[in-house]
Amino acid sequence: MHEHIAILLITLVILGYGYISKLLERFSISGPMVFTTIGILLSSLVSGVVDAKPSTEVITIIAEIALIIVLFSDASTLNLKELRWGIPSRLLFIGLPLTIVLSTLCAMYIFPQESILYLFLMALLLAPTDAALGKAVVSDRDVPLKIRSAINVESGLNDGIVFPIILGALVAINQSIDNVSGTYWLVYVLQQISVGAIIGSFIGYLNARLSLFFIKKGDMGSAYKNLLPLAIAIFAYYVAEYLGGNGFIAAFFAGLLLGNYNESLKENVNNFAESESELLLLMSFMVFGFTFVPYAVEFWDVRVVVYSLLSLTFLRMIPVALSLIGTKLDMATLLFIGWFGPRGIASVLYILIVVDKIEGVKGHETIFSVVTLTILMSIFLHGITAKPFVSLYGKNHH
Repeated sequence: MHEHIAILLITLVILGYGYISKLLERFSISGPMVFTTIGILLSSLVSGVVDAKPSTEVITIIAEIALIIVLFSDASTLNLKELRWGIPSRLLFIGLPLTIVLSTLCAMYIFPQESILYLFLMALLLAPTDAALGKAVVSDRDVPLKIRSAINVESGLNDGIVFPIILGALVAINQSIDNVSGTYWLVYVLQQISVGAIIGSFIGYLNARLSLFFIKKGDMGSAYKNLLPLAIAIFAYYVAEYLGGNGFIAAFFAGLLLGNYNESLKENVNNFAESESELLLLMSFMVFGFTFVPYAVEFWDVRVVVYSLLSLTFLRMIPVALSLIGTKLDMATLLFIGWFGPRGIASVLYILIVVDKIEGVKGHETIFSVVTLTILMSIFLHGITAKPFVSLYGKNHH
């Protein structure tokens, strides 16, 4: 398909959705649901208007920029003080590892023919949650603030925590393909993580102080405050990549430091995330719809469906319940938190990045079809159930 026609179609979709977005929200129809559906309708699966492969360069670039922004904005809006030992910390440091381990073990049983490394990578791709798919859960005041905050903090940090492990798994997979020594693998991963974290932290802290100085002096225009986060995120990414670190990790740490050392910019980061960033993320869901869904459909069998359902339920709910033992939360709250662990934009972007970093998916189509189906089911199931479940839960816990 000609790229100019593709751009025109995307523009028309954005315009159309913008006009009726408020109306659609009343019927629990979210942006990701709309854009994913349109992506599928445009794909080779239905109309054939768009026929793009996941490894296409322009798609990879969109995914990389979107992931930089997601990691940066998620980290910058979090308050590190909220990470004292409580519900968010339990979910991140007990629930998340348990989910990854349990998901890998379950996958080994259901897909015994697959490599353990690929199954582990699959579990990692499905580990990050996305509160935006059930926006009512973190915005509706009928849900107690403590629960809303816990779900929001978890979804904001788990993608940044999981990414270094995904990086390690990718390097291990490529090492096994290229027969590279284990020492090289370990040194490379440590270098990527440490250099990325140091560079990102330095750039985030420096720009937090600089921006605060110029804001107090009144020298910074208000319009630029919303552009500053994007510039810092991309700057941190490229500096880290140039110096031998991982740019995505750098973007995450830059956001973390900027958000915690310059409170005045948090509102601007939120403004950016809700406008320019939101547009890019919705485009990513459309890309997901016309690339991965058509590719994965032929590999969806009973095992894939069963594992996807388990991933959205028991493989998430059991670790959540175990991690929250001793918090005195009732069963309804445990089920509520466990259910609202939707797999959304981080998983979509990670799978796009992963396909680009390894030598295709040939021979491991089942793995990527599982991730695709789980994300697709999550987009619709969590989007549709958000408001009804919030209403039901809020009546008894407000």
